[in-house]
Amino acid sequence: MHLLFIDESGTPPEHNKVIEQPFFVLGGIVIPEDIWAKIAGDLARLKQLYKIAGEIKWRYFAPDRPGSKDHALSHLSALDKEDLRTRLYQIVSAYRSVRLICVVVNTEAAFKLAYIHNGDDLYWYAYKQLTERFQYYLQDLERTVGQKLNGIVVCDHRAPKDDARLRELHHKLMTGGKNTISAYGNLIEGLFIAPSHLSVGIQLADMVAGAVFRVYRAKDNRFAEQIKGAFRTSPQGKIDGYGLVKFPKGW
Repeated sequence: MHLLFIDESGTPPEHNKVIEQPFFVLGGIVIPEDIWAKIAGDLARLKQLYKIAGEIKWRYFAPDRPGSKDHALSHLSALDKEDLRTRLYQIVSAYRSVRLICVVVNTEAAFKLAYIHNGDDLYWYAYKQLTERFQYYLQDLERTVGQKLNGIVVCDHRAPKDDARLRELHHKLMTGGKNTISAYGNLIEGLFIAPSHLSVGIQLADMVAGAVFRVYRAKDNRFAEQIKGAFRTSPQGKIDGYGLVKFPKGW
């Protein structure tokens, strides 16, 4: 069993907000069931080392503003935060069977498509692209090991109405017709939604999404380079279209 944990970086905007949010990223980390406990232990030890009580989020690594609310990393210096982030990415990259899949949405280009009308559509089509690549990854593994491999999807929770809609859309993908069922033949069950502070995988997915978002929003690839080797690739080592998917195509 393989688990795909998903979190976002950036916000899928409405049409009139694309200038403020030109990019939106869904980040995914695929963790085999037999590796999950090892990663959970790695993360727990890291939190203990840095005396972190609570969840780790990408935005907590930004410099604290005067008067801002305390969070789990508030007690750390800027240098400690950088060291912590490096160690987190080392956890992500330490296991060969862990793979990353991310979707980067160019919001301005996406809104030029006839079927994109709002922020929900942006999220939905990014989610569709991500789960499709997860299915393809499981198919590739299945051919390699010679036995059926299943996967489930775990997402960070959002607003209740957004969670309910995403569950329905996930169900539609799984059961929308013979072609769809065949396409998602390795995914089982409905969508699992969990609060990020209770999920090891979602906290790491958030860090992955943040690293990729930083590349496109700030032209800063320092963090993405640290996890580059963990991205899903083609047999020839190509990341684009396999571990990093752009939506829509061609931008």
